[in-house]
Amino acid sequence: MKIPPVKGTRDFYPPDMAVRNFILDGWKKVSLRNGFEEYDGPIFEYLKMFQIKSGDEIVEQLFSLTDRGGRELALRPEITPTLARMVNQRINSLPKPIKWFSVPRLLRAERPQKGRLREFFQWNIDIIGVESGFGKCLADAEVIFTTVDYLRQIGLTSKDIKVKISSRKLLADYLTGLGIPEDKLESIYTVLDKKAKLPPETFEQILNEQIPDKSITNKILDFMTVDSMPQLEELVKVFDGSGEYTPKLDIKLVLDNLDMMGVGDFCIYDPSIVRGLAYYTGVVFEVHDIAGELRAICGGGRYDNLLRDFGGPPISACGMGMGDRVLEILLEEKGLLNKQVPERQLDYFVTCIGGFSKDAWQIVEKLRSTGYSANFSYKMGGLSKQLREASSQNAQKCIIIGEEELKENKIIIKDMFTGEQTLMGRDEFFAGLDTA
Repeated sequence: MKIPPVKGTRDFYPPDMAVRNFILDGWKKVSLRNGFEEYDGPIFEYLKMFQIKSGDEIVEQLFSLTDRGGRELALRPEITPTLARMVNQRINSLPKPIKWFSVPRLLRAERPQKGRLREFFQWNIDIIGVESGFGKCLADAEVIFTTVDYLRQIGLTSKDIKVKISSRKLLADYLTGLGIPEDKLESIYTVLDKKAKLPPETFEQILNEQIPDKSITNKILDFMTVDSMPQLEELVKVFDGSGEYTPKLDIKLVLDNLDMMGVGDFCIYDPSIVRGLAYYTGVVFEVHDIAGELRAICGGGRYDNLLRDFGGPPISACGMGMGDRVLEILLEEKGLLNKQVPERQLDYFVTCIGGFSKDAWQIVEKLRSTGYSANFSYKMGGLSKQLREASSQNAQKCIIIGEEELKENKIIIKDMFTGEQTLMGRDEFFAGLDTA
């Protein structure tokens, strides 16, 4: 009986592994060049950790278990709670700001669909411990810049994607200013977060169910249609009655910084970006494809209370998470994947005329120990068959060991791209490798 992979998981055959490595290696490279340090944690944690961050309903969305000691554990559906736990454990000794990144394997007990799997990889970057007002806006901007820095590197342009940015603090201030009590904000956030996914009339109907006062609903709808900073400033001025825009500068400062960083053409203000998770406290953002046919490529924002919720001190933080699956689908659709994923490449393929010998083993071992990739044929057919095998493995060069060459301690080096062959002494060849 053939056993298939579990639904929502993937087998990574060598070509699939090449794609995975291309994505994950790119995440790591961009993180490091933007000043982030890598961390990781255990694949399972106490279930309570995820309940603290996301509420009891999270239990239905993850894989949980009870171990032999009766402890309730969960396979990690995200790594932010692990980050909070780790930082809290060493909060007094870690130099700040803390700029960390991770590329964990995550698991979620969700219904698989396009762009969403039960098992996936995710790029996380976080900046923790920047406390000044301007510094926070700069940290928010750097998280977004680093995200765009990677997306630009893999060939996506501002015509392909947009970073949609808004502010939970701005939204909260606006809603409470309308007279909505704070204990109702989370339920309203949940509704507003669905705006882009629902027909306008359906969205308005659901909003009216939450807020019976039609005048308040209309003001919220006005707020949710704003699509520029001047328009937002004007709306808030009218609402505040102050004639000034001093209390709400976080979103504007972030956008100004992104302009100065050279990625302003990727970024827009979009009040429909609310992010459903309750722990966001300030600027939030998502990256979407322009066509709007896929789930968000990534999302993130400011979460200044999370470490405190995990028993640590109140300390500022912002971050981003990007899954590999939606990104891979987008790159495939844009034709950007195959031409960037490196083909398998072999430095040397060692061929033998008359059977594999001790000399061949010595050459293979010497090449590998010098740092070159080297392979050979297990079939030991004729030279033409071995050369075809070398070509199928994309070998750059072949070393041909013939009986006459062995007598003179020489080898033939064949360039597999030009076909050029060079007769060379073995010692001379390896001396050249050592000094290359």
